[in-house]
Amino acid sequence: MRIRFFCFPILTGAMCFAQGASPAGASSQSNTPVAIVGGQTIGEDELLRLVQGQMRQLRSQEYEAKRRALDELINQRLTETEAKKRGLTSEEFLRQEVDAKLADPSDAELEAFYFGQRNPATVPFEQVKNQLAPTLKQRKAERARQDYIRGLRRVSDVTVLLRLPKVQVTHDPARVMGDPNAPVTIVEFSDFQCPYCRSATATLQQVMSKYKDQVRLAFRDYPLKQIHPQAQRAAEAARCATEQGKFWAYHDLLFASQDKLADADLSQHAGTLGLDVEQFDTCLKNSKFRAQIEKDLNEGLQAGVSGTPGFFINGVFLNGSQPLSAFESIIDAELASLAVQIKVPDRGTPRNR
Repeated sequence: MRIRFFCFPILTGAMCFAQGASPAGASSQSNTPVAIVGGQTIGEDELLRLVQGQMRQLRSQEYEAKRRALDELINQRLTETEAKKRGLTSEEFLRQEVDAKLADPSDAELEAFYFGQRNPATVPFEQVKNQLAPTLKQRKAERARQDYIRGLRRVSDVTVLLRLPKVQVTHDPARVMGDPNAPVTIVEFSDFQCPYCRSATATLQQVMSKYKDQVRLAFRDYPLKQIHPQAQRAAEAARCATEQGKFWAYHDLLFASQDKLADADLSQHAGTLGLDVEQFDTCLKNSKFRAQIEKDLNEGLQAGVSGTPGFFINGVFLNGSQPLSAFESIIDAELASLAVQIKVPDRGTPRNR
């Protein structure tokens, strides 16, 4: 399969990625055949590995659709509950509680609305002011209703049990930062020559500083060799540094010096950190950890990683170099899920959500 590599900012987070990638050395391991070619069986496991990334995206889209619908149902239920207290329908209740309390749009608001249109009308403002008023008031009412319902949710007993889709991803204990017993694990698939992976390190430092013993960070290799020709050797060098107990120090030095990833530079970095350079050079020369790096890459592909950086936060996938808020959203949800005991209605027994 032909693999194409790209590196650019996208809406969901800047990243470098491989398109059309499939796990190297993938073979049929399933007892359920899906095709037979020239007497050789293609198993379902092999098929699933090739479409894992697409399946993950579909599961995420399914979750988003369900979450939007669930939010609407929750809002509807909260509104109905309040409306019944007054013997009203939901619509009657909202008209009385929200719409009736809104002031008519001022001339200044109408003028701002008029000039804020993408294609301003050629008709003078004074001639259309009265026609714009109902439209603007309707928009204000919609926003006010949304704000009111958000307020209801803040003071109501609402527990959302719907969870983001998760992928089980293992990690290497030798390359973990933070409390080994932390309840949240971030598994990062990264490339030492990827500019977006470098920018993500600052965000990860913020995450580790904020959450301290609540989060641990695990590193796994995902070198995009066709667009980052020095990434593979850098990954091997970091493994050689791990052998001497200096992975994270070497990791930081590589990202701080992405223009210095030639073999001579990698050896010099080892000396800078006080490693046994002779042992390091022998390790690097013999490509001692190449197979392990290939294992990381293949397992990342199977988990649905299509580029770097890619993160799994307790199995929840986060794609690309994201802001701190994106990490906070998932981590806070995971911590709340682990900490809060819930009782499922009509089942009676509490469990962790």
